[in-house]
Amino acid sequence: MDSLPTLAIIGGSGLYSMPGLQDVSEHDLTTPFGRPSAPIITGSLGNKQVAFLARHGIGHHISPTEVNYCANIYALKSLGVERVVSISACGSLREDYVPGDLVIPDQIFDLTRNRRRSFFGDGLVAHIGVADPFCPDLSSQVFEAVKATRASVHRGGTFLTLEGPRFSTKAESNVYRSWGMSLIGMTTSPEAFLAREAELCYTVMAHVTDYDVWHLEQAPVSVEAVITVLNHNTQIAQQSIANLVQHLIPERQCDCGSALANALITQPERIPPETRRKLDLLVRKYLQ
Repeated sequence: MDSLPTLAIIGGSGLYSMPGLQDVSEHDLTTPFGRPSAPIITGSLGNKQVAFLARHGIGHHISPTEVNYCANIYALKSLGVERVVSISACGSLREDYVPGDLVIPDQIFDLTRNRRRSFFGDGLVAHIGVADPFCPDLSSQVFEAVKATRASVHRGGTFLTLEGPRFSTKAESNVYRSWGMSLIGMTTSPEAFLAREAELCYTVMAHVTDYDVWHLEQAPVSVEAVITVLNHNTQIAQQSIANLVQHLIPERQCDCGSALANALITQPERIPPETRRKLDLLVRKYLQ
């Protein structure tokens, strides 16, 4: 059995109770960026260690803006995680992405405003490349894992991230559709960008819960509608994770693990010692 949880799932706390998860441990961590949303749960699934993190805290008490995305990603990195799958509720901005469907998107459009978007700053500058913000290798493997459940799943589409916590107006929703956006949610940014800075593979298993507010023949999005679909899809998500773990290719077939190689621009001698210590987990192999 693998000793470190190289795969992590970020989502709701209900995923922890998935069948077959054994040897469960709880890790209550602190990072240089503060505390994660909740203790990280690790356990063995098949012959692999898997980590689980409740993005909004146990009982969903943290709003999308208040999530400490930096602490969450840093804490997972510190445990040895290399790959992250986000389980995310979203609205559909396309007629063919129907509530109840799952989508593995391939692009992000970030409309958030009040969140820390980078680990870097305070004397150490990095310009990370995110032309393709989701790991193509992990996305492909997750798509196949979901498809094996016989659920309706789509590959591709642009995931627009709003600040929240409110839902869209009809005017906003129709503008996003005119831009060619596919999905709308509140948590994928900056999570995906921070994962890239931490050199983690990252993808989203997006669960379509509603048609936002643009569809004239469907009821506008509501908390009740979101919860209903998520509860229905929990078993699909759990089986997809089990499928992924069973068939996960051990070696990463991507460039995510060296994303910082050409991103650091600050001269090493100009980096403040405190900043170097704070970011040591991320940059030590480049600042020897």
